[in-house]
Amino acid sequence: MRIALIGQAPFGAAVFERLVEDGHEIVGVFTPPEREGGRPDPLAQAARDAGITLVQPRRWQRRGVVDEDVVAQYEATNPELNVMAFVTQIIPSRVLDFPPMNTIQYHPSILPKHRGRSAINHSILQGDTMTGVSIFWVDEGLDTGPILLQRSCPIGPDATLNEVYREYLFPLGVEAMSEAVQLVEAGQAPRHVQNEDDMTYEGPWEGDIARIDWSQDAQTVHNFIRGSDRAPGAWSEIAGQRVTLLASTRSDHAGGAADLAGGVAAIDSSGMTIVCGDGESVTVGTLAVGRDRQPAQEWAAANNVEVGAVFEPAPTE
Repeated sequence: MRIALIGQAPFGAAVFERLVEDGHEIVGVFTPPEREGGRPDPLAQAARDAGITLVQPRRWQRRGVVDEDVVAQYEATNPELNVMAFVTQIIPSRVLDFPPMNTIQYHPSILPKHRGRSAINHSILQGDTMTGVSIFWVDEGLDTGPILLQRSCPIGPDATLNEVYREYLFPLGVEAMSEAVQLVEAGQAPRHVQNEDDMTYEGPWEGDIARIDWSQDAQTVHNFIRGSDRAPGAWSEIAGQRVTLLASTRSDHAGGAADLAGGVAAIDSSGMTIVCGDGESVTVGTLAVGRDRQPAQEWAAANNVEVGAVFEPAPTE
């Protein structure tokens, strides 16, 4: 099958490699522009290495008006199917509807739950014990198109965003996309309409949004830290520094009424144990300032943070 692959990053490159292995012809690759002087995008580099048409538009449309030059380059590849693998740009409906087999896309949740680009974060933030991947037919809505196939996977009690994606959603997504394209080619791909009664949508989880509120219960704080690990990174302030907290686990420490939320209850080789609003605690194994990560015990020693120190409370509105 002739496929136009729209996407980026290692996931896009892995889908590219798998579809080529499956015997499909990638007729064009479409990625965002790479940062000047930065590392090559893996999908873009895969296209270069294979000598395949590579188009890197800054945007496909502006204020609803399509870039005719970009669309003409796309249409010249004459695909039978569009495959969207890690897409962050808005793709015009004219492109989505161009191939005779239309467009399919990967999403890292069991749709219609957790629509939006931060689906993995929100699955963990909300304490889900299961998640998965959906391959769906793209329409003009945000993750609203009919489902082609879905595959599920567990979320462990201490699993982080990075771990769930790397260990499950990345490889599962590549396999699911391969299977989906085979179904499309065979004329056997279903279109199951999403049940809007089960729909949830959450906004982007990025920037400074992930400041920890220590007044919340320990399980909520634990989910908050691991659902932000490593991006955007759950953070708090202590000893005059903004620190990112990583590698959270629930702690056996049971505080008393005198313990303050955000108070450091223990520091040892397992990490830094911090009391939460319900008197129970979490232990974080790693602290980071900027890009510099250290075991929590080492960071505390280097910054003169001892048991009894207290993380700053999150400001109230």
